[in-house]
Amino acid sequence: MNSSENIRARRRAFRHLHESGCFAIPNPWDPGSAKYLRKLGFKALATTSSGAAWRHGMADGQMTVEEVLVHLQEIVDATDLPVNADFEAGYADDAAGVGRNVRRAIATGVAGLSIEDSTGNADAPLRDIATSVERMRAARAAIDESGGETLLVGRAENFIVGRPDLDDAIERLRAYAAAGADCVYAPGIETRQQIAAVVEAVAPTPVNLLVWKPTELTMNEIAALGVRRVSVGGALARTAWGGFMRAAQTLAHDGTFDGFRGAAAGVELNGLFRG
Repeated sequence: MNSSENIRARRRAFRHLHESGCFAIPNPWDPGSAKYLRKLGFKALATTSSGAAWRHGMADGQMTVEEVLVHLQEIVDATDLPVNADFEAGYADDAAGVGRNVRRAIATGVAGLSIEDSTGNADAPLRDIATSVERMRAARAAIDESGGETLLVGRAENFIVGRPDLDDAIERLRAYAAAGADCVYAPGIETRQQIAAVVEAVAPTPVNLLVWKPTELTMNEIAALGVRRVSVGGALARTAWGGFMRAAQTLAHDGTFDGFRGAAAGVELNGLFRG
């Protein structure tokens, strides 16, 4: 499945998806969830750092780059769809390290990868723009050296890390696009006004919208705002965990089995994975 021509074809298909329209790019957390999303007809997938971490009994951000690379390979191998990697901040302190790790991520066969500007330090949660741009340029250079097919996504984490400054987020996204990002987004923006402002400010660079909780917006309405793609982060993983936790709590606390209502049928799951 993963011949060099197959990987190049996936990357070309992924770039084509970003040329017009709006598409959903859901986030599986393991090979099984990736296969099911493929069955539903989605055209591309994206990994989720949080979902992957929870799968391994860790908190988001605790996985090492080695563990993440193994996870990326698993998801790439699970289907024939393009896969965008949630590559957090590049798993390196300096730009050179970001470049090295991006080259390793590309080798797994991902069709795209995102680099964010968060630090993991609650007291100073965002890198300054100049440093972030340097890191984005290192990622861009690594992609170009590998043939330039992999899509680079730049993320401004303002709203995720408690610094909800839309003007600063837009300034960052513009800088990341100028540094070579093919697609940008500010996870955490929610209102029509915020979304439209970002789309207009960075045009013609494609914009990803993260929808991580229930919203009145539909895919059609999001498309009308000019968004190119919609991801869901850890939302699908959290939904699965929610069902599991409720069922387990009912068994532990009440001694009943009502939590199993709505469970998927074993025959359906076996059919999915045997096929």
